[in-house]
Amino acid sequence: MSNSTKQNKILAFYLGQQPDSQGRAIEDIWSWDYQKLESVHNYIQWLFPLREKSRFNSSAPTLNDEVIKAFRTSEELRSRLFKSLKVMLAFYGLECREGENAEIVIAKSEKYFLKKRQWIEKFNHNYLRLTRILTSLTELGLKNYALALFKCLDDIYNEDKKSIGLETYTYWKNAVNSYK
Repeated sequence: MSNSTKQNKILAFYLGQQPDSQGRAIEDIWSWDYQKLESVHNYIQWLFPLREKSRFNSSAPTLNDEVIKAFRTSEELRSRLFKSLKVMLAFYGLECREGENAEIVIAKSEKYFLKKRQWIEKFNHNYLRLTRILTSLTELGLKNYALALFKCLDDIYNEDKKSIGLETYTYWKNAVNSYK
């Protein structure tokens, strides 16, 4: 990796070389319990960075073409991004498994019905987090996982339309359809 790549905050954080702006290593965040993942609001921008500046965490870095290229060409970075996804899937009561013909499937885990009470409700902030996750995965080279997550969220939306709302669903849908 080039010298400028090493200096990039997102890449250094993702590779475990540098903590986030709060002094937390990525491995620390991965080990948090569900309560901490729910109550702390300034880590998701580091785990799933976007091109746009966060309105909620001004110290979080943003993506640029170099970082996107690094993720899209590095198996290690994508693998670590997948680890972040697995942490958040477990938080939501979801899991990733392989379907037929090595298809990626994201589905409800056995803990889903317990977990859903914590995030499926009108105007829940986790809906914004899910939009961020879908967008970041798509941008950083894991679009197949973003599409699998959207497929699962589509099913969840169809069960809980009143709690989720069409506006949220539209954001989710646009997140996976807006990037090549």
